[in-house]
Amino acid sequence: MARTMWDSTVGKKTVMAVSGLIMLLYLVVHMVGNLKIFFGPDEINHYAHWLRTVGEPFMHYEWTLWLVRIVLVVAVVAHAVSAYQLSRRDIKARPSKYVHKKPRASYATRTMRWGGIILALFIVWHILDLTTGTVHPGGYEHLHPYQNIIDTFSTWYGNVIYIVAVLAVGLHVRHGFWSAAQTLGVGSRTRDRALKATADVLALLLTVGFLAVPVGVMTGLVS
Repeated sequence: MARTMWDSTVGKKTVMAVSGLIMLLYLVVHMVGNLKIFFGPDEINHYAHWLRTVGEPFMHYEWTLWLVRIVLVVAVVAHAVSAYQLSRRDIKARPSKYVHKKPRASYATRTMRWGGIILALFIVWHILDLTTGTVHPGGYEHLHPYQNIIDTFSTWYGNVIYIVAVLAVGLHVRHGFWSAAQTLGVGSRTRDRALKATADVLALLLTVGFLAVPVGVMTGLVS
């Protein structure tokens, strides 16, 4: 049954919708955590330590964090694979391009695929920068995100990469949230306006919330 569901277009779209909502929930929580940087180094550094102790003593040190990471990796892979296979299926179904482009297609809709690629590349860079410290521009300090974040956003390329990725996130969420609602059967004629408004608000809040951190460093508000 699972294989039959996965092989169907509806099944792949459902996987995309559910995995997308999981990642959206993570983005909201991650954004709130990032904003703790405006309350000083002690606040966000303590938050980084707390993330590793969630669930203790029932859960061992970092077990909850690793569980979240595993769920996120599964969600990202499932989202990417289903998106790729749906894209290939769509190309096979329509081997020739349309003579006229749909005028109602939004910029976010037309760039969903490229946006996904940008975000995939950004995730790799972001992990190597602020999680492992492999490509970090300064002296990476474990469990000291305050200084690590300042190091990253004190470089022009760190700001450019992050800002481009955040803008891609906003566009992706704006279209993806509404699309997921349609796939899961939540959408209807009476709810479409509310769902699109919710997607716009979520995209705006995430974009502004994530951009606030590099802007804070660039302006000296965070130093």
